[in-house]
Amino acid sequence: MKNIGTGMWGLSLHYYTVPTGDWGHKGSATKFDEKEYFNTMVNCLKMEELVTKHSAIMDKYDPQKKVALVVDEWGVWTDVEPGTNPGFLYQQNSLRDALLAATTLNIFNNHCDRVKMANLAQTVNVLQSLILTDKDKMLLTPTYHIFDLYKVHQDAKYLPVKLNSPDYEIDGKKIPAVSISASQDAAGKIHISLVNLDPHNNIGISANLGSLSWKTVTGQILTSTNLTDVNTFQHPDKVNIVNFNGAKKDGDKLMVDLPAKSVVTLELN
Repeated sequence: MKNIGTGMWGLSLHYYTVPTGDWGHKGSATKFDEKEYFNTMVNCLKMEELVTKHSAIMDKYDPQKKVALVVDEWGVWTDVEPGTNPGFLYQQNSLRDALLAATTLNIFNNHCDRVKMANLAQTVNVLQSLILTDKDKMLLTPTYHIFDLYKVHQDAKYLPVKLNSPDYEIDGKKIPAVSISASQDAAGKIHISLVNLDPHNNIGISANLGSLSWKTVTGQILTSTNLTDVNTFQHPDKVNIVNFNGAKKDGDKLMVDLPAKSVVTLELN
């Protein structure tokens, strides 16, 4: 940027989350314990640091934020499924991947002043896919459903949020259990997306929305019994979106009972 300045539309950033941190043995997409899940989320959250530091450097040479930060390769990268061609990078997609996708999208939403474009590099059968196919059969992955939940933030006004999150801790290591992003669409509806990375504990949230006016709250949730749960051609809807009734209006406050290992998107109207 020092040499080119604003002579380009965007600057590309690639970062993949490797569960084990070892490119030689990335870890299974479906067989992992809680420690590996925790490590996956630690590595996922490094995206916040990457976006923040890249943005700081770009701000030095482009304070008006004319150049976009384009995160055009991201997601979880595991070992390929047993019995598949290693070169095709085919991997299953679990609830863990959905939580990772939502956490990452919250990071992008909260940096939308600089991150103007962000996309999975592949959409079908490769790495963190939205869709898996087998000949004439097709299924939607948990990650697909996250993108479906988050589409309400497209073309909306970013709403800054201050969050005090409890920690999710394993072996003395800690990460924030909850992440959030919010926006307001052209019709005035407020959308809030919440992720609870803690696989054991529901987390109660109390939010003051300041001067924003709203009367009702509805929601949708993606979760499942196990972090390792996946959609298969035999059971394509095991991990799916359902209605969420754990949010209510209490005076001027929004009260949410956020289930363990879940992604929730609320609509306030």
